[in-house]
Amino acid sequence: MKRHVAVIGAGIVGVSSAIWLKRAGADVTLVDRAAPGSGTSHGNAGVLAACSMVPVTGPGLALKAPGMVFDKNSPLFVRWGYLPRMLPWLRDYLKHANDTDTRRIARGLTPIVSDTVSQHKSLCADLGLEDWVQDSDYCFAYTDRRAFDLDHYTWARRAEAGFVPELIEGANVHDVEPSLSKDIGCIAMLRDHGFIRDPGEYVKALAMAFQDMGGKFRGADVQDFDLSSGKITGIETSQGRIDCDDVVLATGVWSKPLMAKLGLNVPLESERGYHIVFKNAQGGPTRPIMIASGKFVATPMEQGLRCAGILEFGGLEAGPSKAPLALLRQQAKSAFPELTATDEIEWLGHRPAPSDSLPLIGQVGTSRVYTAFGHHHIGLTSGPKTGRLIAGLITGQPHNTDLTPYEPQRFGNIPN
Repeated sequence: MKRHVAVIGAGIVGVSSAIWLKRAGADVTLVDRAAPGSGTSHGNAGVLAACSMVPVTGPGLALKAPGMVFDKNSPLFVRWGYLPRMLPWLRDYLKHANDTDTRRIARGLTPIVSDTVSQHKSLCADLGLEDWVQDSDYCFAYTDRRAFDLDHYTWARRAEAGFVPELIEGANVHDVEPSLSKDIGCIAMLRDHGFIRDPGEYVKALAMAFQDMGGKFRGADVQDFDLSSGKITGIETSQGRIDCDDVVLATGVWSKPLMAKLGLNVPLESERGYHIVFKNAQGGPTRPIMIASGKFVATPMEQGLRCAGILEFGGLEAGPSKAPLALLRQQAKSAFPELTATDEIEWLGHRPAPSDSLPLIGQVGTSRVYTAFGHHHIGLTSGPKTGRLIAGLITGQPHNTDLTPYEPQRFGNIPN
């Protein structure tokens, strides 16, 4: 029997799920209150970061975080009025800042990030969109070898997943990347990575290809699920009911209230991320580079150089803060002293951060509601793989990935 699947959320995870479901023969309706690719999938650094399996919550973070908040040059910001609301989540988040949990989380993330370039190419394979995916190195820039060595714990976890960098030092750094400041004396280069030339336009192009395949898009706000028979039979939206046999929930940080409709507690917080696009940039890098001292990534894109990073906690309602953008601008000019641009575009978005840094991927009980959200920093990187896994679960296709780490009910029910 042909199944009708409603996919809620038109970011990279939702659109990928919709495409793989269509390929498997399902009838699919993609639902989002905004246009495809206009949310967090638009504003990321664009890197297909196969090595990004190490969570932010490394050992020692709980001790370092307070000092970072009060350091004006630190990439961590907090809107103090929001702090009381996020304390329960923050307490659980920092509980994982230890060696045992970091290794466990890294093992959980490796299967959905390590083959990202091939997964994106497979997603685009017969859609005529391959040009959006660019093969590249991914570089991490440090002031010197000592600064690189201070990151040894993270690099050891990457090495366990097979990612060992080539180190470039001294004058050779500027032979490889002349745009970098003379203050940068060490590059850790990883081969076989990639980036997307314009993430927002890429997701829009994928959504158009999905519709060309016969998929449907509905602009609507999803308000509730119909589980009156014990399994999903439809969703209620601002534009009316949509009957369906299965649902994929892929709305990032906005998935939390919808999970509450199912009676499930999800400790999910917005990690507010910023970017600046330096339009028609000159004097920038030729490949994606993580500037380790500022914890931001500079990626050459179609519009210009996009510098993305900064970590701010302040919820979903507040607008952009000035200080994170000022710091990002300052750090970009410091790392690339010859950088010029015709204009700048500022952006703020919301990364969905579960308290244990692992996404929620799988079926909620036997409800035929499937979760595909909570990807933190790795949404673009892991979107196509997540979509492929979800489509396989719904259509009964076998997979060789252990989904236990992503169990959607692992946080339990909402207390009565």
